[in-house]
Amino acid sequence: MKLADFIKSEDFKKEKHVPVIEAPEKVKKGEKTEISVCVGKEIPHPNTTEHHIKWIKLFFQPDGDPYVYEIGNFEFNVHGESVKGPNTGEVYTEPFVKTWVKLNKSGTLLALSYCNIHGLWESSLKIAVE
Repeated sequence: MKLADFIKSEDFKKEKHVPVIEAPEKVKKGEKTEISVCVGKEIPHPNTTEHHIKWIKLFFQPDGDPYVYEIGNFEFNVHGESVKGPNTGEVYTEPFVKTWVKLNKSGTLLALSYCNIHGLWESSLKIAVE
């Protein structure tokens, strides 16, 4: 059994758990590039004490490289928890991140998200470096 056996992926327009990566199709080598990842782009994901996205991880697989590089690990630590009870808190985090990278080679961005109820979800996006 492998962890990969439990990672799900589907078209994000049909599924609210898939991380959606947004980045330019082409970037210039070594130039700062904005990348955003969210869960629930087309269909909002619940963000309650009982049901929420715990984290998103973003990776990069350069073309022809046998290794995957972790760009970032983004945690969402508050979902309306309070001493008054579930969903009564003053703060709710949203599963959306934005980061900047400098790429020297074309490759694939890979995102992995974790829902506290429905487990692991993944997506990928090719990006060309000129």
